[in-house]
This record gives sequence, C-alpha cells and structure tokens, in this order.
Amino acid sequence: MPKTIIITGASDGIGAAGARRLAADGHTVVVVGRSPGKTAAVARETGSEHFTADFADLADVHALAAELAARYPRIDVLANNAGGVFGDPQKTADGFEKTLQVNHLAPFLLTNLLMPTLLASDARVIQTSSNAARIAGRIALDDLQNDARLTPMKAYGDAKLANILFTTELHRRFGEHGLTSAAFHPGTVASGFGSETPSRLTHLLYDNRLVRRLISTPEQGADQLIWLATAPTAEWRSGGYFEKRRIAAKSNPQAHDAELARRHWEASAALVGLQ
Repeated sequence: MPKTIIITGASDGIGAAGARRLAADGHTVVVVGRSPGKTAAVARETGSEHFTADFADLADVHALAAELAARYPRIDVLANNAGGVFGDPQKTADGFEKTLQVNHLAPFLLTNLLMPTLLASDARVIQTSSNAARIAGRIALDDLQNDARLTPMKAYGDAKLANILFTTELHRRFGEHGLTSAAFHPGTVASGFGSETPSRLTHLLYDNRLVRRLISTPEQGADQLIWLATAPTAEWRSGGYFEKRRIAAKSNPQAHDAELARRHWEASAALVGLQ
C-alpha cells in the first residue's frame, strides 16, 4: 500500500537515494533539504514535493513542521535523516552546539511538533544514526553541548547516540498509541557527508577516490531506510537500533539505559522549549 514518506536530508547521499527508490516504488515522497537547488533537483527527478529548511535554525524547523502538518493530514513515515559532522566548535543562532542541534535537537523538535499527525497516522519514525555512537559517544546530561570536551567526533558520536536514545524513548512513550520507531547505522557511505569538518581522517574516508571505491554507495546505505519505511513491522522491533537489517550486536552501553533515555528526552525538550 502506498505510503506518504517524509525524508529530511534528502538533497544528497542516502536521503536522495532513498527518495528515488521509494518514489519509483509508488510511494508519495516528500524531500526536505537545506540546499534549495539540490533539493528541488531531487524533487524534479522523483516527481516529489519538496521543502527547504536549515536545521541549524530552529525557526526553520518550526516553519517546516507547520507547512508539513498543513499539507499532509496523514504521514506514514518520518525519516529523520539530516545530519553531519562539523569542524571547530560552532554555536548556532539558537545558541546550541551545531552538531547537537543539526543531528538531534532539530529532528527531535520536528518529530514532536508533528506528533499529533504522526499519532493519528500510526506512523513510523526512523533515525539515521551511526556506529559513531558506540565508538565516540559518551553523553553527560550536565554537558550535552560538550562545552568542556568538544571534538568533532565526540560531538558527532554523542549526537548519534542521542538518536538511539530518542528512538528508545519514542517507543516507550508512544508505542502503545501506535507509533513505531527505529534507528539504524547506514554504513560508511561515499557521499558529501563530512565536507564541513577539517578532520583529516574524515576527509580520508569521504574524499579519497580509492577509499570511496571500497565503501558503500548511497544506494546501499539507503537500504535500511527503505526497509524500515516499508517492511511489515513484524520484521523489525520497534525501538531498536539496526545494522545490516538486524539489531546491532554491539552498541554503546548507554544506548540500553532507559533512565538516561527518559532524562535525555526531558533535557532535549527543555532546550528546544517544549513542555
């Protein structure tokens, strides 16, 4: 049955690849991206409607949520795919560390603003996370913005761990009301990801032609997004974190801390001004 699927971060990489495949399969796809030109190009290619929003500006997120809620009375899938790893410490206009805001606070806010529609639709909410959550993530609730110990990868690992905690708490709060949720690691994907960080390792992985031949294509990286968006929920566990279509065998110990997930939600809500 065709679904209405909203994909953020859909102007490039796995978001664009997922939009192409899902549209080709007959679903109504809504592409959301930061770049007006690139987002419009993917929309033309897929025959989709599109919206632009910069997740480094929460006013854009509020405007996006209002537009989506007004345009789509039913949303079957919200794929929170937008994200990135950035360089030197940067604060957004909202006063938050940029990696935290773009990867977690903005999709957290968008999801909550759309919650009435999502609940009425028995929707699925999907987070594009990363195994950086296990490798580099270590969340301290009294220093969510890493003011004391910021590095690009530490900030990114924490944000991707936040995606998993958000997924867990979404299931706890709303699973009995029909909402399902999942997070996934797409693999190391050859895309423009990481272009805004000066990290030599990141550029080695994402800019080196030889290395790019050995890692996943955007189409391969989008496989789990497509699967989680369309497969019967009996095939996957709501609230889970997936790698290669399976619950991840290894994850950050904090990812299993239900009390941390609850408190992290409350802290996130306070930061973005939600009750």
